[in-house]
Amino acid sequence: MVQQQPHGSTPGTPDPAGPTAGAAPLALIATSLRRERARTGLSLTEVARRAGVAKSTLSQLESGTGNPSIETLWALCVALDVPFARLLDPPRPVVQVIRADQGPTVAAAHADYRATVLAASPPSARRDLYAIAAEPGPQRASDPHMPGVIEHVVLSTGRALVGLADDPVELAPGDYIAYPGDLPHVFQALEPGTRAVLISEHT
Repeated sequence: MVQQQPHGSTPGTPDPAGPTAGAAPLALIATSLRRERARTGLSLTEVARRAGVAKSTLSQLESGTGNPSIETLWALCVALDVPFARLLDPPRPVVQVIRADQGPTVAAAHADYRATVLAASPPSARRDLYAIAAEPGPQRASDPHMPGVIEHVVLSTGRALVGLADDPVELAPGDYIAYPGDLPHVFQALEPGTRAVLISEHT
């Protein structure tokens, strides 16, 4: 379920000051559901039937209210024939940083399990996965890769400066960054035992 709303907000209603860190982004989910249902040309009743959810539940979600679980959203994605991440991944800027306690998050209904979407794979993209181990010292400077390459990094342990060579971002464990790999970029460990996962995305 989504995390509890901040004090003073109405349950099930998006907080006007913005979403709670780690909470399901209700407005984004609502926009995505309406967009994808319009794309399919299916009625509210038909999508709800195919997903096995109440029509009132889908109506609430499309209006930006409700309390969606991973299971409910997954069923709706199957009914709409869209990847799960598409409901939660807004358009990305050139450089995107998501700190460890942030990001669009949904929880399971019957388990202590939360999923945070960091980035959805665009159509026709290919992703290569790397485990990074780095120690303090000279930075790893990378020349531009092929046009259109995007790199994603999630820091596991330690601290590091990561990103575009002229404006790297300091990351702590759990932080995420995405940046254009077709521009000069760097990775510099700031603590011993720095570890990260790097995903290179290209078409």
